[in-house]
Amino acid sequence: MKKLIYIGFVMLLSVAFTSCENFLDTENYTKQNTGNFPKSLDDAKKSLTGIYSTLSSAIASVADTHFYMAELASDDRFGGGGENDKDMQGFDHLMNTKPNRFGTYWEARYRGIFRANMALETLENTEGWESDTQKNQFKGEIYFLRALFYFELSQTFGEVPLVLKTAAENIPKAPADETYAQIASDLKNAIELMSSVPYTSIEAGHATKWAAEALMARVFLFYTGYYGKDFLPLAGEGGGSIGKSEVIAWLEDCINSSGHGLVSDFRNLWPYTNEYTVEKYDFTKGKGLKWEGDGNKETVFAVKFGTAAGWDSQNENLGYSNQYNLHFGLRTGNGGENTFPFGQGWGAGPVNSEFWNEWKQAEPSDIRRTASILNAETELKSYQWGADSQMEETGYWQKKYVPVTAYDGDNNFVISYAILKDGTQNNYQLAHTQDLVLIRFADVLLMHSELTQNAANLNKVRARAGLPAVSYSLDALKNERHWELAFEGLRYFDLMRWGDAATQLAKQEGVAIKNRGVDAVMRAFGGGYKARYEATGGFWPIPNSQVELSDGVLTQNKGWGTPDAEFPGW
Repeated sequence: MKKLIYIGFVMLLSVAFTSCENFLDTENYTKQNTGNFPKSLDDAKKSLTGIYSTLSSAIASVADTHFYMAELASDDRFGGGGENDKDMQGFDHLMNTKPNRFGTYWEARYRGIFRANMALETLENTEGWESDTQKNQFKGEIYFLRALFYFELSQTFGEVPLVLKTAAENIPKAPADETYAQIASDLKNAIELMSSVPYTSIEAGHATKWAAEALMARVFLFYTGYYGKDFLPLAGEGGGSIGKSEVIAWLEDCINSSGHGLVSDFRNLWPYTNEYTVEKYDFTKGKGLKWEGDGNKETVFAVKFGTAAGWDSQNENLGYSNQYNLHFGLRTGNGGENTFPFGQGWGAGPVNSEFWNEWKQAEPSDIRRTASILNAETELKSYQWGADSQMEETGYWQKKYVPVTAYDGDNNFVISYAILKDGTQNNYQLAHTQDLVLIRFADVLLMHSELTQNAANLNKVRARAGLPAVSYSLDALKNERHWELAFEGLRYFDLMRWGDAATQLAKQEGVAIKNRGVDAVMRAFGGGYKARYEATGGFWPIPNSQVELSDGVLTQNKGWGTPDAEFPGW
């Protein structure tokens, strides 16, 4: 019997034509099929919404996602969590903790790919387009999303099956060159199809031509850096490739024509400057700061969240709240008024104290350090070490994606600003509506500097932080990316593409921590960080369930499935 893999193909038809994300789709498609759907413009919008919905639904199982892995595996953060949270700590040590790690993430990404493939196959069925421009924008967004899904999968697993049609197949992993060629071709299609209008003219939360241009640059930098290439290949009969000059031109188009720009103050990017918190928080009080909000001009592309999260049987509803904020919050014993404005969560991702120290020494006046990192000992009213058996604790926490508390008009403490701002339910696990920003305009400027080896745009980012201009060097560029983009899911992949990962990750060994409030140091497991990185190349295990379903067609990645790969816990 032929077994089928990737997203549970026994359910493909129901996935395609039913409303899996019921918080986004309200109409039942059970009786619809590729012969009659999509027919109307409204049908096409639902089809596209179904693809977007897989972005947030994946975050229902937040601890098995691309962003979560990238944060905890980087040298900026440790695993953290409680004494039984081996999943968090295993990520930090580049080790496995369960046989089906990334299972839900794999399924969500291939579900999104299937829906994108279905939309591309059936889009011509649609009638009633208002213009060719509208139709091309829809098609471009689909190409963008498929490229994004494959890029995340490729950064996580290295090589993955390349599925480009809805017909069920049992196929092996494609060579990285082949997958990246498809990613590049999809993004090129997206750039050429989508409208050249300011980002404000496109519906909030949707991809734009500018997002595709920026993502192309990120793909180019990772692929050429990690794999030692000069060009990004293109798929198709004609083949061809994309060179650095083309990527630079696209970035310059994004910079000059998109309408995106830097917000006035770095601190206004983060929700702790929201109106219900800013004047109660000593760090921001009296400084004239105001949160620019979700979807501000610096956001090039983001995952959107809402207020309808719940605990019912439709578990994907959890994907409608930003569960990263919950996981990165302070463990019970902290997270209340005593740690205002930073709220309660699971204690994942304590910040490496050496990052704080090195940053302070290199750029002592950089406002971004204290704007990005909480020093619990000096900044909070009180702080309980070892709260709820906190592990790998340093006393430093990031401020970008974390629960932010507030006070209402009667000066009553509120567990989340979103309760007051967005009307979310009063539940510390579900009241998180902050966008997850995947591409920020500051990153666009820094990628342009890196590709052109010119400091002009790098210095625009520094000037926003009140820092003097510098001459271009790769070291200066690396530092600026580290400081500006810390805790935004990029550091781990930057280290991989620069060839710095093994060395930088190994520096975590010996750093002072506390486990359950007791002094300790970060130690090596499985031979140490360097050994684990070299064994795996920085990539992660394909879920065992997918390997088993493939009857041996899909093989496990190197460095996994051995005793050295299993995290034993502290």
